[in-house]
Amino acid sequence: MTTKDGDFEEYADLGATTSNAMEIAETSMDRVRELVPDETLADRVRQKSVHATGDPEFQHLLRFTGTDESEPVRAGARAVLDERPIVTDITMVKEGITGRGHDCEVRKAIGNGAELAAETGMTRTAASVLELDKRGVYDGAIATVGNAPTAALALADCIEDGTRPAVVVATPVGFVKAAESRERLREVAADHGVPVVTNVGRRGGSGLAAGLTNELIHVASDVRDGEVDLGETAEKSSERRRDDGVDLE
Repeated sequence: MTTKDGDFEEYADLGATTSNAMEIAETSMDRVRELVPDETLADRVRQKSVHATGDPEFQHLLRFTGTDESEPVRAGARAVLDERPIVTDITMVKEGITGRGHDCEVRKAIGNGAELAAETGMTRTAASVLELDKRGVYDGAIATVGNAPTAALALADCIEDGTRPAVVVATPVGFVKAAESRERLREVAADHGVPVVTNVGRRGGSGLAAGLTNELIHVASDVRDGEVDLGETAEKSSERRRDDGVDLE
């Protein structure tokens, strides 16, 4: 990959596009890789979680649901390569998804389902998820939840009823239902074979959800460039990734 002036070849179109920005991104990721393993695709998501939160301990809070820890990353990268939609719960998460390195439609759930919310009293985000699910939007999509626990709960119900997202990234934050919603999502996803990336505890948020989703896009870009093979369950990418970095936020 190159910038318009051809000065940089690595990841320029995914985030940093100036010499100063590239230097900052590379330095930041070098420091993260000193703190987080760099052996598997799941490790790349762990690295991104530390990068997004500024907390090295956050890597231990992530949970991966699938046949192995890297399955959600492989599934997400394949969905990006297949140009499947990325569906977020709220506007803030949508705005955090990079517009570079992919041709996926990025859309938000919030703003749909107003009638259902008014009729039932459920939250607008839950109603929005249910409304989009009725239209088949989530099947095969990357579903990203960064803010609303009720959106994660609604998505779990949809999966239980037969909806099959390509992958779910869910890091809703808060003191009420946040941890519980992610736990239910993990349980339902495991029962129905849907790959999921979540975390435990009360922490999370929109920036984290967007960052983790952006890492799926980053992995897809590496696949496109022949640097990652999704047929492998573990990739030793330390040598390559010591030489490059990107801020996808």
